[in-house]
Amino acid sequence: MNFAANLTMLFTEYDFLDRFEKAYKYNFKAVEYLFPYDYNPQELKNLLNEFNLKQALHNLPAGDWNNGDRGIACHPDRTDEFREGIDKGIEYAKILNCNQLNCLIGIPHDDISQKELKNTIISNLSYASDKLKNAGIILLIEAINTIDIPGFYLNTTKQAKEIINEVNSDNIFIQYDIYHMQIMEGNLSLTLRNNIEKIKHIQIADHPGRNEPGTGEINYNFLLKYIQSIGYKGYIGCEYNPYSNTEDGLTWLNKY
Repeated sequence: MNFAANLTMLFTEYDFLDRFEKAYKYNFKAVEYLFPYDYNPQELKNLLNEFNLKQALHNLPAGDWNNGDRGIACHPDRTDEFREGIDKGIEYAKILNCNQLNCLIGIPHDDISQKELKNTIISNLSYASDKLKNAGIILLIEAINTIDIPGFYLNTTKQAKEIINEVNSDNIFIQYDIYHMQIMEGNLSLTLRNNIEKIKHIQIADHPGRNEPGTGEINYNFLLKYIQSIGYKGYIGCEYNPYSNTEDGLTWLNKY
């Protein structure tokens, strides 16, 4: 199985740039993280090369994260900023040899009509899909639970599929986060099987707690093998909060 260490959440005992070496030490072949934009892309590329790691995924710019933004694709008054973010995401992805980018749609304002909201999202994703396709990069969208991020626009696989159908592009797919979808819809195995052709990236954490697989209610012993059996070939991002420290919690990987 192709596991990617999420360096935003794993190895936080170390400075961010030191986490690449830790991922390598613990036999990860790939990494992902929320955003690369605070760092020089060439510096990140050098670390990937030094430790023979693949950049599996990162997000497009999502606005002012520290002040509450969780994506800006849903904001009609920030279309120019969104498009500038597409260019920046492509710039980094090309240097990092990352062939897919995730778009966080965001938390819409209450004073926007549903029609304007939907039109804004579809227009922005259509633009992003085309721009990324021209750059040889796949666009992903992710459904997120409304407990961790109240008000987030995209919450279920069904809704993600509806958006993809409206965008009507062959370059937009689903990032399926098992932790978020256990909270929002359950029925994980059948949902994965029925949508596997549209799922290009998977992320994992257990629930409750968002800790390592095996610490909660999700039967990862079954589910990870099942994901393989239905033909998934992509990366599985380990996007969880270690229960104690990262290294002590990595023993679950020994099964795979």
